[in-house]
Amino acid sequence: MASHPIRIGVQLQPQHSPDYANIRDAVSRAEDLGVDVLFNWDHFYPLYGDPDGAHFECWTMLAAWAEQTTKVEFGALVTCNSYRNPELLADMARTTDHISGGRLILGIGSGWFEKDYDEYGYDFGTAGSRLNDLGEALPRINSRLSKLNPAPTRHIPVLIGGGGEKKTLKYVAQYADIWHSFVDIDVYKHKASVLAEHCATFDRNPDEIERSSGLKTDDGLDPMIAQANLLADAGVSLFTVGTGGPGYDLEAVEALVAWRDKRNG
Repeated sequence: MASHPIRIGVQLQPQHSPDYANIRDAVSRAEDLGVDVLFNWDHFYPLYGDPDGAHFECWTMLAAWAEQTTKVEFGALVTCNSYRNPELLADMARTTDHISGGRLILGIGSGWFEKDYDEYGYDFGTAGSRLNDLGEALPRINSRLSKLNPAPTRHIPVLIGGGGEKKTLKYVAQYADIWHSFVDIDVYKHKASVLAEHCATFDRNPDEIERSSGLKTDDGLDPMIAQANLLADAGVSLFTVGTGGPGYDLEAVEALVAWRDKRNG
């Protein structure tokens, strides 16, 4: 049973929409539907479809969402740690948090999309080196947040994405308020047990960490809801589906919002 109320997120992927007005409209429609969290992603090129198609940058968009919305939480799913100095990222997060009146989620991961790195001049390194960099960045982000004037409006929730058992889940146990994954029920249960072991090392209650999962929509709405029920019964409480431009279809989101309301009673 989830220790947190069921919440619904939508990732409005900032790709294949040369007119930003389409994204602005999707933000308004999603908030009107009653979603709990709006996400974008932190890439410089589309991840599917035309690889050189229209695309917008993550954090300038989040600042616009902070002004446009009034109720939803929002953030990147997820920020790539490699693209910004940790102190700068902390300041960006604090500023965006203030613009929104305290609704930002700081989603972060180690990065993986090699084209972004190559085209924008970042050192791709290895999966291990990028994870090590993330481990070094997280305490620096916390330190800078504690020094900024004015301070954040609240403790900005940190979402860490990934399921690596040696490093990523250790970072989740140390630093995260939300753990995001995209796995089936059996893999989730295994990863959750590994996370609990890391939490014990740091004397932390694993139930403090909200569990978040992406959901597939390719097979239709009924299989999506069935998967959500299985994960919710296992402790996942934040469910997110993605949709891309230019149309930003929210049919699956609407179905999940109705499901959420039934589950939460």
